Amino acid sequence: MVELNWTYEAEQWLHDIYDYISKDNPEAARQTIESIYNKVQILKEFPESGYCYNRNHLYHIRILLYGHYRIAYLIKPDENIDILGVFHGSLDIDRYLVD
Repeated sequence: MVELNWTYEAEQWLHDIYDYISKDNPEAARQTIESIYNKVQILKEFPESGYCYNRNHLYHIRILLYGHYRIAYLIKPDENIDILGVFHGSLDIDRYLVD
């Protein structure tokens, strides 16, 4: 079975999202983070669910959508997956994913 690995950067993004939402509604923040985590679990069975991120040709990066968020992940040669980050749709994702 595919193993999911949350990178340090991805965990930081989740903390930042939680902190931002929890200023107004801590319960909504908890639910949002939990829902993002649950959405990522689909990759264990369907690793190519997200669309291909074509701006970085060196790696097999894909983007899984969840609400206003884009979850960037890397399918490694051993078929395990690294979650690279969770980006709000308003962010310029290229700043973070392009070499």
